Amino acid sequence: MDNSSGVGVLDKAALVLSALESGPATLAGLVAATGLARPTAHRLAVALEHHRMVARDMQGRFILGPRLAELAAAAGEDRLLATAGPVLTHLRDVTGESAQLYRRQGDMRICVAAAERLSGLRDTVPVGSTLTMKAGSSAQILMAWEEPERLHRGLQGARFTATALSGVRRRGWSQSIGEREPGVASVSAPVRGPSNRVVAAVSVSGPVERLTRHPGRMHAQAIIDAAGRLSEALRRTS
Repeated sequence: MDNSSGVGVLDKAALVLSALESGPATLAGLVAATGLARPTAHRLAVALEHHRMVARDMQGRFILGPRLAELAAAAGEDRLLATAGPVLTHLRDVTGESAQLYRRQGDMRICVAAAERLSGLRDTVPVGSTLTMKAGSSAQILMAWEEPERLHRGLQGARFTATALSGVRRRGWSQSIGEREPGVASVSAPVRGPSNRVVAAVSVSGPVERLTRHPGRMHAQAIIDAAGRLSEALRRTS
Protein backbone atom coordinates (compact mmCIF):
# COMPACT_ATOMS: atom_id res chain seq x y z
CA MET A 1 0.00 0.00 0.00
CA ASP A 2 1.40 3.40 -0.97
CA ASN A 3 2.22 5.87 1.80
CA SER A 4 1.92 3.18 4.45
CA SER A 5 2.20 4.47 8.00
CA GLY A 6 2.69 1.01 9.42
CA VAL A 7 -0.71 1.14 11.11
CA GLY A 8 -2.83 -0.86 8.71
CA VAL A 9 -6.30 0.05 9.93
CA LEU A 10 -5.54 3.79 9.78
CA ASP A 11 -4.07 3.47 6.31
CA LYS A 12 -7.26 1.72 5.15
CA ALA A 13 -9.50 4.32 6.84
CA ALA A 14 -7.50 7.03 5.07
CA LEU A 15 -8.13 5.23 1.77
CA VAL A 16 -11.88 5.34 2.43
CA LEU A 17 -11.82 9.06 3.25
CA SER A 18 -9.67 9.84 0.21
CA ALA A 19 -12.08 7.90 -2.00
CA LEU A 20 -14.98 10.02 -0.70
CA GLU A 21 -13.11 13.26 -1.42
CA SER A 22 -14.29 13.10 -5.04
CA GLY A 23 -17.96 12.71 -4.05
CA PRO A 24 -20.60 10.24 -2.82
CA ALA A 25 -19.90 6.53 -3.24
CA THR A 26 -21.84 3.31 -2.86
CA LEU A 27 -20.19 0.42 -1.08
CA ALA A 28 -19.32 -1.05 -4.51
CA GLY A 29 -17.81 2.29 -5.45
CA LEU A 30 -15.69 2.31 -2.30
CA VAL A 31 -14.45 -1.19 -3.01
CA ALA A 32 -13.51 -0.21 -6.56
CA ALA A 33 -11.80 3.02 -5.48
CA THR A 34 -9.85 1.61 -2.54
CA GLY A 35 -9.10 -1.94 -3.60
CA LEU A 36 -10.25 -3.12 -0.16
CA ALA A 37 -12.28 -6.28 0.34
CA ARG A 38 -16.00 -5.56 0.45
CA PRO A 39 -16.43 -6.56 4.17
CA THR A 40 -13.41 -4.44 5.13
CA ALA A 41 -14.62 -1.39 3.22
CA HIS A 42 -18.08 -1.73 4.78
CA ARG A 43 -16.73 -2.18 8.32
CA LEU A 44 -14.45 0.86 8.04
CA ALA A 45 -17.11 3.08 6.46
CA VAL A 46 -19.61 2.22 9.20
CA ALA A 47 -16.99 2.76 11.93
CA LEU A 48 -16.11 6.16 10.43
CA GLU A 49 -19.81 6.96 10.26
CA HIS A 50 -20.04 6.25 14.01
CA HIS A 51 -17.38 8.93 14.57
CA ARG A 52 -19.17 11.34 12.15
CA MET A 53 -16.21 11.33 9.75
CA VAL A 54 -18.45 9.63 7.20
CA ALA A 55 -22.18 10.19 6.68
CA ARG A 56 -24.89 9.09 4.21
CA ASP A 57 -26.69 11.13 1.60
CA MET A 58 -30.38 10.87 0.70
CA GLN A 59 -29.65 7.90 -1.55
CA GLY A 60 -27.79 6.08 1.22
CA ARG A 61 -24.39 6.60 -0.40
CA PHE A 62 -21.34 7.27 1.75
CA ILE A 63 -20.12 10.90 1.91
CA LEU A 64 -17.61 12.82 4.00
CA GLY A 65 -19.06 13.56 7.44
CA PRO A 66 -19.57 16.75 9.47
CA ARG A 67 -16.77 15.99 11.93
CA LEU A 68 -14.20 16.65 9.20
CA ALA A 69 -15.63 20.13 8.61
CA GLU A 70 -15.54 20.81 12.35
CA LEU A 71 -11.90 19.78 12.57
CA ALA A 72 -11.05 21.84 9.49
CA ALA A 73 -12.77 24.88 11.01
CA ALA A 74 -10.80 24.44 14.24
CA ALA A 75 -7.55 24.19 12.27
CA GLY A 76 -8.53 27.25 10.27
CA GLU A 77 -9.32 29.21 13.42
CA ASP A 78 -5.92 28.36 14.88
CA ARG A 79 -4.28 29.52 11.65
CA LEU A 80 -6.41 32.66 11.63
CA LEU A 81 -5.47 33.58 15.20
CA ALA A 82 -1.80 32.81 14.56
CA THR A 83 -1.83 35.27 11.66
CA ALA A 84 -4.11 37.85 13.26
CA GLY A 85 -1.59 39.38 15.67
CA PRO A 86 0.85 40.90 13.17
CA VAL A 87 -1.91 41.80 10.69
CA LEU A 88 -3.92 43.69 13.33
CA THR A 89 -0.80 45.40 14.66
CA HIS A 90 0.06 46.58 11.14
CA LEU A 91 -3.54 47.73 10.62
CA ARG A 92 -3.43 49.69 13.88
CA ASP A 93 -0.13 51.32 12.90
CA VAL A 94 -1.38 52.23 9.41
CA THR A 95 -4.71 53.68 10.57
CA GLY A 96 -3.74 54.94 14.03
CA GLU A 97 -6.88 53.28 15.43
CA SER A 98 -7.67 50.19 17.49
CA ALA A 99 -8.06 47.05 15.35
CA GLN A 100 -10.17 43.99 16.12
CA LEU A 101 -11.07 40.60 14.68
CA TYR A 102 -14.60 39.25 15.28
CA ARG A 103 -16.16 35.84 14.74
CA ARG A 104 -19.85 35.05 14.91
CA GLN A 105 -21.07 32.74 17.64
CA GLY A 106 -24.80 32.14 17.50
CA ASP A 107 -26.63 35.45 17.82
CA MET A 108 -23.55 37.30 19.10
CA ARG A 109 -20.08 38.16 17.85
CA ILE A 110 -16.88 37.67 19.82
CA CYS A 111 -13.67 39.68 19.66
CA VAL A 112 -11.05 36.95 19.16
CA ALA A 113 -8.02 39.22 18.61
CA ALA A 114 -7.21 42.92 18.97
CA ALA A 115 -4.45 45.51 18.70
CA GLU A 116 -5.13 48.56 20.85
CA ARG A 117 -4.20 52.13 20.03
CA LEU A 118 -1.17 52.95 22.14
CA SER A 119 -2.25 56.34 23.45
CA GLY A 120 -5.01 58.91 23.43
CA LEU A 121 -8.75 58.37 23.16
CA ARG A 122 -9.50 54.87 21.92
CA ASP A 123 -12.31 52.37 21.53
CA THR A 124 -11.21 49.43 23.67
CA VAL A 125 -12.75 46.03 22.94
CA PRO A 126 -10.95 43.41 25.05
CA VAL A 127 -10.35 39.96 23.54
CA GLY A 128 -13.22 37.71 24.60
CA SER A 129 -15.79 40.51 24.57
CA THR A 130 -19.23 39.44 23.35
CA LEU A 131 -21.07 42.08 21.33
CA THR A 132 -24.41 42.30 19.57
CA MET A 133 -25.07 41.18 16.01
CA LYS A 134 -27.70 43.94 15.73
CA ALA A 135 -25.33 46.91 15.38
CA GLY A 136 -21.82 47.83 14.29
CA SER A 137 -19.86 47.50 11.06
CA SER A 138 -18.45 44.05 11.88
CA ALA A 139 -21.96 42.77 12.63
CA GLN A 140 -22.96 44.01 9.17
CA ILE A 141 -20.09 42.06 7.63
CA LEU A 142 -20.89 38.86 9.52
CA MET A 143 -24.54 39.18 8.51
CA ALA A 144 -24.32 40.43 4.92
CA TRP A 145 -23.41 37.13 3.24
CA GLU A 146 -25.68 34.91 5.34
CA GLU A 147 -28.24 32.66 3.66
CA PRO A 148 -31.59 34.45 3.13
CA GLU A 149 -33.53 32.87 5.99
CA ARG A 150 -30.86 33.57 8.59
CA LEU A 151 -30.35 37.05 7.15
CA HIS A 152 -34.07 37.81 7.46
CA ARG A 153 -34.10 36.67 11.11
CA GLY A 154 -30.96 38.62 11.91
CA LEU A 155 -32.37 41.86 10.54
CA GLN A 156 -35.24 41.84 13.04
CA GLY A 157 -34.42 44.56 15.55
CA ALA A 158 -31.13 45.43 13.84
CA ARG A 159 -29.84 49.00 13.52
CA PHE A 160 -29.06 48.36 9.83
CA THR A 161 -31.33 47.37 6.93
CA ALA A 162 -31.33 44.83 4.09
CA THR A 163 -30.59 47.73 1.71
CA ALA A 164 -27.54 48.68 3.77
CA LEU A 165 -26.27 45.09 3.65
CA SER A 166 -26.78 45.01 -0.12
CA GLY A 167 -24.42 48.00 -0.28
CA VAL A 168 -21.94 46.17 1.95
CA ARG A 169 -21.90 43.19 -0.42
CA ARG A 170 -21.41 45.48 -3.40
CA ARG A 171 -18.55 47.49 -1.82
CA GLY A 172 -16.89 44.67 0.10
CA TRP A 173 -16.67 46.71 3.32
CA SER A 174 -18.96 48.32 5.89
CA GLN A 175 -18.98 51.35 8.16
CA SER A 176 -20.98 52.46 11.15
CA ILE A 177 -21.25 55.79 12.96
CA GLY A 178 -22.65 55.64 16.49
CA GLU A 179 -24.51 52.44 15.65
CA ARG A 180 -23.19 50.24 18.46
CA GLU A 181 -22.10 52.99 20.84
CA PRO A 182 -22.67 56.77 20.66
CA GLY A 183 -19.62 58.66 19.44
CA VAL A 184 -17.85 55.56 18.09
CA ALA A 185 -17.26 54.90 14.39
CA SER A 186 -15.86 51.78 12.73
CA VAL A 187 -14.99 50.22 9.38
CA SER A 188 -14.92 46.46 8.70
CA ALA A 189 -14.25 43.95 5.92
CA PRO A 190 -14.81 40.18 5.53
CA VAL A 191 -12.24 37.45 6.11
CA ARG A 192 -13.00 34.46 3.90
CA GLY A 193 -12.11 30.81 4.36
CA PRO A 194 -10.98 28.37 1.65
CA SER A 195 -14.57 27.88 0.45
CA ASN A 196 -14.95 31.69 0.14
CA ARG A 197 -17.38 31.68 3.08
CA VAL A 198 -17.13 34.69 5.41
CA VAL A 199 -15.59 33.36 8.63
CA ALA A 200 -14.64 36.58 10.42
CA ALA A 201 -14.69 40.37 10.24
CA VAL A 202 -11.65 42.60 10.66
CA SER A 203 -12.36 46.08 11.95
CA VAL A 204 -10.91 49.39 13.11
CA SER A 205 -12.82 51.60 15.52
CA GLY A 206 -12.40 54.89 17.29
CA PRO A 207 -14.11 58.19 18.13
CA VAL A 208 -16.15 59.87 15.40
CA GLU A 209 -14.07 63.01 15.97
CA ARG A 210 -11.08 61.23 14.42
CA LEU A 211 -12.75 58.81 12.01
CA THR A 212 -15.29 61.45 10.85
CA ARG A 213 -18.83 60.77 9.62
CA HIS A 214 -17.35 58.92 6.62
CA PRO A 215 -14.78 56.53 8.16
CA GLY A 216 -14.77 54.30 5.07
CA ARG A 217 -13.19 57.08 3.01
CA MET A 218 -10.24 57.10 5.39
CA HIS A 219 -9.73 53.43 6.16
CA ALA A 220 -11.62 51.13 3.78
CA GLN A 221 -8.54 50.26 1.71
CA ALA A 222 -6.42 49.45 4.77
CA ILE A 223 -9.21 47.25 6.12
CA ILE A 224 -9.64 45.43 2.80
CA ASP A 225 -5.88 44.83 2.61
CA ALA A 226 -5.82 43.40 6.15
CA ALA A 227 -8.81 41.16 5.45
CA GLY A 228 -7.11 39.96 2.27
CA ARG A 229 -3.96 38.99 4.17
CA LEU A 230 -5.98 37.02 6.72
CA SER A 231 -8.04 35.33 3.98
CA GLU A 232 -4.83 34.36 2.18
CA ALA A 233 -3.47 32.81 5.38
CA LEU A 234 -6.58 30.63 5.60
CA ARG A 235 -6.21 29.51 1.99
CA ARG A 236 -2.66 28.33 2.57
CA THR A 237 -2.30 24.81 3.84
CA SER A 238 -1.04 24.53 7.40
